[in-house]
Amino acid sequence: QVRLVESGGGLVQAGGSLRLSCAASGRTFSRYGLGWFRQYPGKERDFVAGTDWSGSRTSYADSVKGRFIISRDNAENTVYLQMNSLKPDDTAVYYCAAATVGAIVPVDTTHEYDYWGQGTQVTVSS
Repeated sequence: QVRLVESGGGLVQAGGSLRLSCAASGRTFSRYGLGWFRQYPGKERDFVAGTDWSGSRTSYADSVKGRFIISRDNAENTVYLQMNSLKPDDTAVYYCAAATVGAIVPVDTTHEYDYWGQGTQVTVSS
């Protein structure tokens, strides 16, 4: 069992940056691949970024490549999403998730993730 708690969301102007954090409980944190998803009102969750157990393999949605960076600190049981050059289209609720099957290669679909956080709102003003 893994419990995930996101933080770091908020309001930022277009072009600005935010760093999301996701703290996990449990001693088996390094066994999971980790991902970030976002959800627009009335829409399904979309993959944003994912990482394997070590942080050495990462994957990104085309819409955030070159702007967002996912990283993890297994000693601190935390995964991060550094978001730069933010756009109004990045406004959404952001969720972190953990996937057993994503431990070796990052996975990018919601059904592959076993545990989810409660989400944090990111709002980018124009």
